[in-house]
Amino acid sequence: MISGFVGVGRYAEALSYFRDMLYDDKVQANEAILVCVLSACAHLGALDQGNWIHMYIGKNRISESSNISTALIDMYSKCGRIDSASRVFNGISRWDVHNFTSMISGLSIHGLGKEALCVFYQMLAENVKPNEVTCLGVLNACSHSGLVEEGSSIFYDMESLWGVAPKIEHYGCHIDLLGRAGYLEKAFQIVKTMPMKPDIVIWRSLLNGCRIHRDANLARCIINHVGQMNSQECNGGEVLLSNLYASLGIWEGVTEVRKLMGERRIESDPGCSWIEVDGVVHEFRVADKLHPRIIEVREKLNEILKRARVGGYVSNTMHVSFDLNEEEKEQAVAWHSEKLAVAFALMSTPPGTSIRIVKNLRTCEDCHLALKAISKVYGREIVVRDRSRFHTFKGGDCSCNDYW
Repeated sequence: MISGFVGVGRYAEALSYFRDMLYDDKVQANEAILVCVLSACAHLGALDQGNWIHMYIGKNRISESSNISTALIDMYSKCGRIDSASRVFNGISRWDVHNFTSMISGLSIHGLGKEALCVFYQMLAENVKPNEVTCLGVLNACSHSGLVEEGSSIFYDMESLWGVAPKIEHYGCHIDLLGRAGYLEKAFQIVKTMPMKPDIVIWRSLLNGCRIHRDANLARCIINHVGQMNSQECNGGEVLLSNLYASLGIWEGVTEVRKLMGERRIESDPGCSWIEVDGVVHEFRVADKLHPRIIEVREKLNEILKRARVGGYVSNTMHVSFDLNEEEKEQAVAWHSEKLAVAFALMSTPPGTSIRIVKNLRTCEDCHLALKAISKVYGREIVVRDRSRFHTFKGGDCSCNDYW
């Protein structure tokens, strides 16, 4: 049952069944159950519950097998505690490919590209052969840290040195690496000559590069390719193009793309953030009205944003996809889900404690600016796991160094 819930993404119910199981003194968790519930904690960012499970393993003298160690590394990494993940990794007496891969992937999502490369080279020195997931993790690490030369070298060597033929996911990482670093034309040429048909993830990576470097002409060319694909697969590409047009003030382009989305019945995913407080996971959606304390949360958020502005925060409304006046645009970005989650955390947790949030979408520029200012004004560490990586805000700075 626990494995089934995890398999279909119903992580909270998996943890609920695990707690029910523990009430039965005759049943003790085995390796399979522990790996499943640690995976559920990882997906939810439920650090308190993941910590408890780790203590349960020690208290019941359950052997930390390779699978359990790998799951612990993954859980701590995805819950924002890369230091705890490193301690688990360093405590393993004999590493295997799964331990190395989990550690490399964890460092990758924290934007620690150079550290991920060090672990990768350590893996090679230990004569542990990387697999396709390892290569994916280290390519992601290079992408998030702008390590173009190192990432390109690994991409072109992976088949000849380690027998790993690049799949579409590896091409996606390499294209993302080049696009983020500004090599847009080179990335586009690779897409057009790659041995398999590019999927929407590839096109989104290119569009994201165009957004970062404000290249509307290439973005329009790319979206023409995207438009030839299945309408279900297009979801997200048009949103990126619309946002790019909005940032450049090309409102007729925004109107055209939004009309196309309406015709194809394409909807963008609503922003959603989760935060664990006192062992309970709370969910906030963009412009949320359903949380039982939402009125208090909104009032608190207004107060927070006023203090943040004193600390230097200025709203970034460049990607609001509607032709509104500046005040209306500021209101549109004010109710983003991670801002609501931060406001709830500041209401509900003691001063000085870290705030940990999981978000389903990429963090926008305005929220990134706001969270930097809030971390400085309130003296809090704020850790956000978005769709692709972690951001650790502390003292007015972010661990990504504004490269994401």
